[in-house]
Amino acid sequence: MADLLSSNGGDVLEETLGRLSKKPGVKATIALDRTSGAILKTAGQISSIRTSKTQSSSLSTTQSTGTFASDLAGPQASETQGAEELAAMVWAFVSAAGGLVQDLDTEDELKLLRLRTKKQELVIVPDTKYLLIVIHDTPPA
Repeated sequence: MADLLSSNGGDVLEETLGRLSKKPGVKATIALDRTSGAILKTAGQISSIRTSKTQSSSLSTTQSTGTFASDLAGPQASETQGAEELAAMVWAFVSAAGGLVQDLDTEDELKLLRLRTKKQELVIVPDTKYLLIVIHDTPPA
């Protein structure tokens, strides 16, 4: 799958994200630029991934800087901010994991990361151009 993303570009990326987002249990899909971590494309409900405690701490930070909640563009602004925060966390996680792999064996490379919690699982596929992230419900044991 990762090779398809590299060879055919944006159309295949969009098709892949669309296909993955329709799978049962998938909450969201995100494609990031591999070098910068910039969000290229999102699908699904990213706001459902973060807890209200995490979101309210972001709001209190915003209020302390003098911006009021009414100044924001509503749910779309919080969705965008949530996506950017999640993208930054995942990008840092992938960078750290890649560094670990390089420290273990300089001839090896990171191929897949799975991060499972009680509530959800993140599957991260690093590609030469993209980081493909699929967030889905954790299947019952």
